[in-house]
Amino acid sequence: MHDLENGSPSSGAHHAGHRSTALRGTVLRGIIYMCIGVSIFPLMNATVKYYSLEASMVFIIWIRYLSHLAAMAAVFVPRHGLQAFRSSRPWTQAFRSVLLLASTGFYFVALSQVSLVTAAAVGFTAPLIVAALALPLLGEAVGARRWGAVVLGFLGVLVVVRPGGDITQWEALLALGTAACYALYQVLTRKLASHDPPETTILYTALVAVAIMSVIVPFAWSPPDATGWLLLVGAGVIGGFGHLFVVKSYQYGPAAVIAPFGYAQLFCETIVGYLVFSDFPDAWTWVGAAIIIASGGYITLHEAGRARRPAGLKASTAASAPPAPRDR
Repeated sequence: MHDLENGSPSSGAHHAGHRSTALRGTVLRGIIYMCIGVSIFPLMNATVKYYSLEASMVFIIWIRYLSHLAAMAAVFVPRHGLQAFRSSRPWTQAFRSVLLLASTGFYFVALSQVSLVTAAAVGFTAPLIVAALALPLLGEAVGARRWGAVVLGFLGVLVVVRPGGDITQWEALLALGTAACYALYQVLTRKLASHDPPETTILYTALVAVAIMSVIVPFAWSPPDATGWLLLVGAGVIGGFGHLFVVKSYQYGPAAVIAPFGYAQLFCETIVGYLVFSDFPDAWTWVGAAIIIASGGYITLHEAGRARRPAGLKASTAASAPPAPRDR
């Protein structure tokens, strides 16, 4: 056997094995970050649902984003100073934040009417909407298989909401509204990734929303009791850190590997919903959720395969975003 200095095959295999082990460890860290993020989002959603009858929704949304902004500023400003708020695309950042604010409004109102799992399942159609918007917004071709996954995903939505069942058309539209706004938000997030650092994008996520809601909240001031204040502030902080965990998760591994773990939120929502509200989804909800997950997962894997093709063979850059945790 040759020694290491001679660059022997055995030494190359040793280094290759070391790199492979390091890569697995890095990807595992990304998976852990994603799992942490999606496991704490249901705590925020449950708090919002619980206090939706005691405080105005405007107040709840305001405190959610104010707490988010304060928590993220405490993390990033000491390290980066006011530079953390400097964006090369401020108007795009602002519009992106408005989209997330609208998505939050739809989602929180839907949560006050439907179970945590139902809202989350319908909300997970965001990647399908991104795929459908690829042609009109980004000028990208959408193949027959991707359209098939989109159609199948929305059939899954019909299974979940079952028109004519317990969920009204209005409640279903609210959940779809949040997915549509979140899909556009994802498209802009991807466009901004090459212009602004993650800390700036995360801060802008809440900054513009706080500015808008601070103008509106005095006209809908309806705070809960002291315990409610504490829990809603905590929910906002959870939302901020959950957002941070999800963003960081994609820094440690490919989206095709990391993103599917975002669907674990459905199971976390089920556990929290059962413990707090005694809600447990019926069989049809699980069937519909499985269809939505399969459709979104297929699009994610399909686009990952496109990205691995040689430049001369693949089509334009994939538009489909990975599954989006309900990080409202």
